[in-house]
Amino acid sequence: MSENITTIPNILKMVNEALNEEKWTRATLNNYTIHNFKELDGMLQEIFGENLQDEAKTLCEEHLRHTKNSIIALYLSGVISLSQQQIDDSHLIMLIGIFSDNHKWGIVEYLASRVLQYGENKEALRVLAECYDNENEVDKKYDIWERLIRVDFEEADIVRSLAERKEELGQTEEAVDYYKRALHRYINKKLFNNIREVWNKLIVYHPEETEFFFHAERKVAKILSDERAVQLLEDLYPHHKKKKSWDTAIGILKRILEYDAKNSWARKEIAECYREKYHDHSQVEEYVRLSNLTQSWRNVHDAIADFEKHISFDSGNFVFHREWGVGQIKKIKNDYIEIDFLKKRRHKMTLKMAVNALLILSKQHIWVLKSATNKEKLRKKVKEDIPWALKTVIRSLDNAADMKKIKAELVPSILTPGEWTGWSTAARRILREDNYFGNLPDKADYFVVREQPVSLEEKTFNRFKAEKDFFARIQIVDEYAFNTKSFEPTTESFAEMVEYFAAFLRSYQIVNEYVMASALLLNKIFSRYPFLSRSGAVDFAELIEQIDDMEGLFQKISSADLRRELLVQIKKNSGNWKDVYLALFPHALSRSILDDLMTGGYGKRLEELFLRTINGYREYRECFVWLVRNFFDDDWYVRLGVKYEKVLLNMIHLLDITYREIENRKDAVPNRRLNRQVQTYLFDEKRLEGFLFTADQDSIMRVYSLFWDLDSVDDAIKLDMRTPILKRFPDYRFAGEDVKEVAAGRGFFVAPASYETKQKALQQILEVDIPENSREIGEAIALGDLRENAEYRAAKEKQDQYNTAVGKLREELENAQIVHPRDVDGSRISFGTVAALYNRDTEETERYTILGPWESDPEKKIISYLSPFGNGLLNHGAGDEVSFTVNEKSYNFRVEAVEVADF
Repeated sequence: MSENITTIPNILKMVNEALNEEKWTRATLNNYTIHNFKELDGMLQEIFGENLQDEAKTLCEEHLRHTKNSIIALYLSGVISLSQQQIDDSHLIMLIGIFSDNHKWGIVEYLASRVLQYGENKEALRVLAECYDNENEVDKKYDIWERLIRVDFEEADIVRSLAERKEELGQTEEAVDYYKRALHRYINKKLFNNIREVWNKLIVYHPEETEFFFHAERKVAKILSDERAVQLLEDLYPHHKKKKSWDTAIGILKRILEYDAKNSWARKEIAECYREKYHDHSQVEEYVRLSNLTQSWRNVHDAIADFEKHISFDSGNFVFHREWGVGQIKKIKNDYIEIDFLKKRRHKMTLKMAVNALLILSKQHIWVLKSATNKEKLRKKVKEDIPWALKTVIRSLDNAADMKKIKAELVPSILTPGEWTGWSTAARRILREDNYFGNLPDKADYFVVREQPVSLEEKTFNRFKAEKDFFARIQIVDEYAFNTKSFEPTTESFAEMVEYFAAFLRSYQIVNEYVMASALLLNKIFSRYPFLSRSGAVDFAELIEQIDDMEGLFQKISSADLRRELLVQIKKNSGNWKDVYLALFPHALSRSILDDLMTGGYGKRLEELFLRTINGYREYRECFVWLVRNFFDDDWYVRLGVKYEKVLLNMIHLLDITYREIENRKDAVPNRRLNRQVQTYLFDEKRLEGFLFTADQDSIMRVYSLFWDLDSVDDAIKLDMRTPILKRFPDYRFAGEDVKEVAAGRGFFVAPASYETKQKALQQILEVDIPENSREIGEAIALGDLRENAEYRAAKEKQDQYNTAVGKLREELENAQIVHPRDVDGSRISFGTVAALYNRDTEETERYTILGPWESDPEKKIISYLSPFGNGLLNHGAGDEVSFTVNEKSYNFRVEAVEVADF
């Protein structure tokens, strides 16, 4: 060692001495006992207590360079690595292998148990099971095997052994569960003989679980071949034929023929099954003949379709015609059938025509029930027995329907729109929770009725597979893994969902939003269930280092939870996290970010950001509004050297900007949200009123003048804001106070064309927009959970907008006073006149048309008589000199001429 060896902590000296002693004495494996490892654990305890893990590990690693099989170095380094949650467990696994090869099972058990103290490890579990097997500890071995298969998803033989063990113990249901797992694992490993053996074992126990068998069969066809899938179905068929379960037997044969249309055995069998199923039908043999079902030259699928259509035509069955509606077959004679339609009794047609023109309906079809059942009785049944109603409607629609289609069958023929709202809420809950309802594999919003109950696991997996949006898949997995009481992390389906995201981490070329979101979700899962991780912890430091545009990536991650977690990882793993936080803050509005930056010494940089946001409030509008509402206080305004008047002027201007963009349908949803936030701040929280109670007169003039010019704010609110000003400054002169109709509260002047335009706008909202919006809300409700339903929120926001617009338009129309050109006095400037004004400052003549707030268009020199500028001109005639100030700008005119405007 070095000359400064006396400065080395005692425990490191002890480690060094132990390593050298081991080398010098050349201790043999036979000399090691469990007691030796317990002594080493004592050393480790001191190392951890003095926080010398890195130093001790370095010492061991240096020793292993020249003594690679050092028991002490392997053990100490291995345990320290595990304690630091590092991926590398090779030292301890190597050590276990050394003692296992020498049959030192007591030590092997001790070492494996030591590894498992830090989390499940499939190598340690496998060795520990081997120990118990050698020691004839059978029960302990099976317990370890149960743990092993939860972390080793490729192990199939042990799963099968567990199934056989449960079978021996008479625990049939548990045995079946293990056999099912083994089957899927053998399929993944492409071991057909094993697959077939387990398949046939499951047929013995649960042959009726056809959904499970069909799912496995599809997987076999995809991973192995169609021929192998056919072999399995041929094994399943005899049981159902023997039980005379003709529908199931026919279904199996159809699946075989989908894979192999020329399978003569299946074709012969399906004909026999049809004969048995319809043995009471008077025309069964005739329809077999007509369809050419037994003739190999005819396409088997066409023959089956023909036969099934023909066989449905029998006395008493129901049919549907697109013009005549639902009818019932009364009799069949030769090639003719007689049908009673509601509006066409005893109608006759040839069988050939009937096959092409009619749709066969079951007796429980919703159309039949609506035609043949008392309406009130059916309505009561639908309202009281929602599961029955859902099953009836879904089965009527070929066993696949979304909420929109379900509604179309029930509203308004059975339920009113008002009844549907409450009924559909309960229906969505039942569809989500009832195990007899599932989803189509390729359409997550389409529901099906299952013959056997479907588990929440399978429902979730089907939703996941059907969902195409990446972040929607993230949400499905997150809800299932962290908000489900019965969640089981070791299932095959959950492993497949986890693997979907793990693939992004294994194969990425650049770190985009999908790679990062996958890493964040997997880190959350592995933190809760560490045994699911096959490659250790996610290396966020490496991922973050490879991101070129963090702002762009951050904005593309749509999940708020993932965004928050990304901020945590940035702080943990990025050396320049403060600069990243500064850049991200406008997109991640959070007080915690500001607090972290303040405590991190970035106060000055924050001030620069705040000033940039205040001055660039149009570009950073959401950030500006958030800061004003949630962070800034009087001290901050002083610190930044910003007058509160400027903040209010910005907020008022944003109120106008967002309103105009909403009118122009530009980013309507975020603009409506921001507009409501600004209104809440200014009016509901009385910030504007409070300012008017305390500010000086010049500030009030500037703020109130801008506020008065807003078209988007109700005139009543504008007038209410005069109250605090008049209390403080009784002689204050407001824009428009000389206009009697406003002061008297009788309304305001408008042109006839403007009045008609507003009437049409009100009519459009009431007769077109609101009914359409009601339809949108109904469709959005049918999509499911309202908490996560963006369509519903958007439709409700639009509803609020329409209701507000209706109220405002009605009030304005009530207060509006129509002025015709014949009513205008052209001798003085007033509503409905054009004024020619000589500007004494620029020495140029300017022409202004004076109308009302509805007609105002300053760019075209059309000025509202209620505006500060228009008010300054009122009641002046030719030859008068006029001077006034608006927003700190002085105007000096001489009236050259006044005439009646054309309006």
